[in-house]
Amino acid sequence: MRVAVGIPVAVAALALAACGPTGADAGSIDPQIDAVGTDLATDPNVTVLDDLEYGVAGGVPLLLDACLPPDRAVDAEPVPGILVIHGGSWREGTKDSVGWRAVCTWLAAAGYPAFSVNYRLAPEWVFPAGFDDLQTAVTWLRDDERAERFGTDPARIGVFGGSAGGNLAALLGTSGSGDLGIGPRVAAVVDLSGPIDLTGVDLTDDFAPLQLEYLGCDNFADCATAEPASPNAHIDDSDPPFFIAHSTTEKIPLDQSEHFVEDLRAEGIDVEFLVADGTLHSIALLDDDLKSRILAFYARTLGLPAPPADD
Repeated sequence: MRVAVGIPVAVAALALAACGPTGADAGSIDPQIDAVGTDLATDPNVTVLDDLEYGVAGGVPLLLDACLPPDRAVDAEPVPGILVIHGGSWREGTKDSVGWRAVCTWLAAAGYPAFSVNYRLAPEWVFPAGFDDLQTAVTWLRDDERAERFGTDPARIGVFGGSAGGNLAALLGTSGSGDLGIGPRVAAVVDLSGPIDLTGVDLTDDFAPLQLEYLGCDNFADCATAEPASPNAHIDDSDPPFFIAHSTTEKIPLDQSEHFVEDLRAEGIDVEFLVADGTLHSIALLDDDLKSRILAFYARTLGLPAPPADD
């Protein structure tokens, strides 16, 4: 079943990449949000399993929350799972904050078991500590015991991240090479407003100290971790499809995503790129339209049918 699903999806992705947009071409979106967070409500029908330990690192228990689709039959076919990575400038934020819990339950209500993850944060833990934790989380989810418990297909794990979480999601997507269904590799990436090139380019003055703190460096010129922490430094033609959304004048410069999209497409990677006019950042972009586009992207790349539109 897993092979039969994966082959058509992979072929479709390759076909779309071959005839799709090039360079930094982007579609436009116009988020219809009255105030930040108004479209981020927790779904009460979703079962949430809190504080599951997926590992221990540096003496720190690593925890995630599992958000499980409602009314799922015990003998149902496996479906893709999605790892959800919170933002917070790599130094704050949690898996169960209001907005990120809402993302986790939204994806679960759409049929995807979703897993909102905590990871070690700066300044106590600098790169690659948090990223190592996320690779551990992917391999933990891929284990047969977890796949059976959550009803997931270990060959189809997607990832969703925003802001610093978008950087980490993108780095999961470009790290490694080859088969997307093994080890810490992921099969589809959604990145909202992620900083991509951490070497000191396309960077605002107020964000530079936070980026250096995360990298464990005093300056960019002598920072040995800047390139390894940059998703654009690891792209190859085996990387998964990407969905990227960014605003024109937000805290992370749009150039970050534009250059990343160009580099991905130059390697033949399927990229859906959307730009919003304004300042909305990360999951503040999530109105009904963007959520439906993201679900359609996951359905196309991971193989789960998109839910029917509301009447």
